[in-house]
Amino acid sequence: MNESGPEFITFEEFSKVQLKIGKVLSAESIPGMKKVFKAVVDIGSEKREVAVGAALWIKPEEFVGRTVVMCTNLKPRTIGSMTSNGMLLAADGPEGRPVFLTITEDAPPGAPIH
Repeated sequence: MNESGPEFITFEEFSKVQLKIGKVLSAESIPGMKKVFKAVVDIGSEKREVAVGAALWIKPEEFVGRTVVMCTNLKPRTIGSMTSNGMLLAADGPEGRPVFLTITEDAPPGAPIH
């Protein structure tokens, strides 16, 4: 946001972002990393490894089984010893705790979000 208000994007720009429902299959600590752990997320057509910046608040094993919202076309990024292939969406909660976006009704892994 700039001083004069929000910076708007076009619908065409927004439509480039690919968001899908994911199901966390597994999660584990990354050696040497205190704030981040690795999760494997099922997004329907494939399973992706992503870095999750929540290790200060959530144990990896407590993250398994969650339904999450994932950006699937973000450029891969090396974090520690792994390559993160997507980003899980989260809001800023109290004291910086990530509050991961999810859904209230059932949708299969890989379901696109519009």
